[in-house]
Amino acid sequence: MVARYLPGDIVARRKGFVMHKGIALGGDRILHNTPLRGEHVSTEAEFRQGQPMHVRHQERINRLRTLHAAEAHPRRGYNLFTNNCEHTVTRAATGKAESPQLVSWGAGIGVGALAFALTRHPAAAVAGFALGKQLVKNDGID
Repeated sequence: MVARYLPGDIVARRKGFVMHKGIALGGDRILHNTPLRGEHVSTEAEFRQGQPMHVRHQERINRLRTLHAAEAHPRRGYNLFTNNCEHTVTRAATGKAESPQLVSWGAGIGVGALAFALTRHPAAAVAGFALGKQLVKNDGID
């Protein structure tokens, strides 16, 4: 079953180990950002790719602001580090492009690498990775 959403709400689906995020535009349209197509509009079915969809509902004023920003800004190409799907969503929702998942993964890898360098034990690296990912606050759709 598809979660109900309104134009301007943030939507997400599982994509491997991360959540792929987009902005509901209304009329079965989702703005999102992918490596092959950059920022573009797809149908809900194309966005979901058979996966369950999660919704972060926003208050009306935030939905309107997000929707206006999503429709007004020029489309950009994809870059994992500077313009991935989360950058697209946070830029429209808050005015500042950020990727909490990318920061979380970076922290996990950094702490895991440090733990391995200090102990030379794979289990310490795994524990360090898990700890590092937990140290970074995420936005609730993960």
